[in-house]
Amino acid sequence: MELETLRAKYAAVFAILNEAYGRPVWHSHGPPLNQLVGTILSQATADINTERAYDALITRFADWESVMDAPPEEVIDAIRPAGLSNIKGPRIQAALRHIQRERGELSLDFLADLPMAEAMAWLTIIDGVGPKTASIVLLFSLGRPAFPVDTHVHRVTGRLGLIPEHMNANQAHEFLAALGAPETYYPIHINLIRHGREICRARRPQCHICPLQDWCDYYQMVVVRAADA
Repeated sequence: MELETLRAKYAAVFAILNEAYGRPVWHSHGPPLNQLVGTILSQATADINTERAYDALITRFADWESVMDAPPEEVIDAIRPAGLSNIKGPRIQAALRHIQRERGELSLDFLADLPMAEAMAWLTIIDGVGPKTASIVLLFSLGRPAFPVDTHVHRVTGRLGLIPEHMNANQAHEFLAALGAPETYYPIHINLIRHGREICRARRPQCHICPLQDWCDYYQMVVVRAADA
């Protein structure tokens, strides 16, 4: 599909989702270092468990330096509600040590002033930080023009035909960012997640009530054809 056609579809999806759910307004989700830790905790777990683990972590330790220097088993124990704590605990501590070593302080505020490509490269060199985590940090904390692609965004945009078939989530970040203006990234990201949770579910998508039927490749090729068969 030609780029201009995809951009027109993106614009239509953006407008329809805003009408269906309202247009989310960007606000900072806190310091980027906090967001990085929270996003690592969120990997492969539900939001409520991420919040419990994050709250337990900041309650148990006075600051990020304390987390960095703590015995690994104490961090693992604190974040147990997030699941995979044996992986996430050491990953968080290693990320904090990397930042301290490279910057001389535990802060990612400097990312606000780096060119986007450099900011993404700086974050993704950290073990366990891929394009999704880096994009979330940059967009949610700093309002930088990054387009995070999680499982919901990847599934919904794939069904819509906004991304090519078989394109993985890591490749989709830049591809989707090229389809719309930076000011659309945050609201469409939030609304795609909501749409993926409520209607375009992984199993048994609620296509019959979906407001995106006219723009959805999956609906036209699977649902309509099945009805006509």
